[in-house]
Order: sequence, then structure tokens, then C-alpha cells
Amino acid sequence: MSASPEAPEPPAFATTASYTRRFAERYDSWFGKESLTADTVNFIARLAGSGTALELGVGTGRIALPLARRGVRVEGVDASPEMVARLAAKPGGDRIPVTIGDFTRLPAEGRTVDVVFVAGGTFFELPSQEDQSRCFRHAAGLIGADGAFVLDAIVPEVLVGAEWSGGRVVPNQGEDLVVRHRRFDRAAQRYHSHYVITPGDGSDDVHLHVSFRYAGIGELDLMARAAGLELRERYGSWGGAPFRDGCPYHVSVYRAAR
Repeated sequence: MSASPEAPEPPAFATTASYTRRFAERYDSWFGKESLTADTVNFIARLAGSGTALELGVGTGRIALPLARRGVRVEGVDASPEMVARLAAKPGGDRIPVTIGDFTRLPAEGRTVDVVFVAGGTFFELPSQEDQSRCFRHAAGLIGADGAFVLDAIVPEVLVGAEWSGGRVVPNQGEDLVVRHRRFDRAAQRYHSHYVITPGDGSDDVHLHVSFRYAGIGELDLMARAAGLELRERYGSWGGAPFRDGCPYHVSVYRAAR
């Protein structure tokens, strides 16, 4: 859930976690890092052009709203009515159609979109390999022969090290102190992010816990191939940095297999 540059992790909520109901109104100030948002918007706008982009886990519209202002027709899916209500209350938010539900089970409905994307590490909130594989299959059905499915994800082989797994202060837009501790369970192929937030207004501390089922790049590419997709581009950041050994996360673009 951190917007820190080493790894994208501000989940836009694939699942109805309890904190989506309790803290939707404070999500943007805690995790809405402007530089990461701008890079993501630029990246998706390049792929979508003047077409349609569907965001899986649209949340409060951190990416969807500025993307719409770039001329992209944006749609969203999210499991949290509270997060979507925050989106709808923002200028232009009521013009972004959002489906409330599980984005791994969205039917293609005989139509295609230019880009399906899931950002902020939200893909790994899907709790099993089958859920993640189903997401690939549904994305493949929605993008057709010419579209793109884009996701960002940590590189577990890098982040499992002690340097990345300990406590770390997360920059935020307000006066709150946000500290993240990430713990990996390699036997279960999961990691857990714990956030302790000390509000600047003197109110009680907040503890958030988010659990993720991670997959390495080889497993993700295999899921893609099983869904009829193949990797076309992979970067070390939303800003387009090269993906090299030691990069802690990647941004991957999948298209229909040739």
C-alpha cells in the first residue's frame, strides 16, 4: 500500500478489505503520491490514445481521473462501494462508469477495450493462483486482438531480502506519520504489509494489514500464455526505466499471442 518508489503497493482494492470501509476518506492523503501517479497516467495514456481503458481496482480514482482528463475513455471495476463513492464525489468522478464487483469475474459481454490495467500492486491482492489466472483470462477476452493488459508487480526475489522487508517510513501528502513493515512467507508464497499510521491531528494510531499472494515474472508470463497472451514490453518503472537485474518491481504489457 506504499506509494514509495521502490515498489508500487497502494492497493485500489480487489477485495472488500475492512480498511476500505473505515479509511476510504483518508486513502488519498496517505498513498496518493503525485510522481508515481503522473508516470502511471502517462504510460496508460500512451497505450490507450483516445480509446477506452478499464482499470481493475479503480478505487478513489487516483489514476482514472487524470487519465480521463487526458482524453481517454475510462471505466472501472472495484469491490469497495466506499472507495468508489470517494471517486464519484470528485470533479468528473460521476462521469466514470464503475462496476462494483470482483474484477476476476467480469464478463467480456461481446465488447473490447483498448487497455485493461491494474496498478499499485493490486493484482497480488488476488488470493490464489486460480484467481490471478482468471484475471488474465478475462483481461484477454476484453482486449481482443489489438488491446493490451498492463500490470505492475513486485519482484519477490529482490524484495524478500532484509533491506526491503523491514520497517520503512512512507512519504504522504499530509502531516501523518506512515510506517510500513513488510513480511514475507516464502513457503506460502505470500507477503504481508503492516502499516502503522500516527495521524498528525493527534487522533489514535491506525493499524492496516494487507495480505498478498505474490508470483514471480516467470509464473506471471506462464499465466499470460495460458490465457492466450504474451509479454510485449517490460519496464522497471511506470516512468519507462529499463527492467534490469535488481529492479524491485516491474511494469509488464501483455498482448494477444501472435
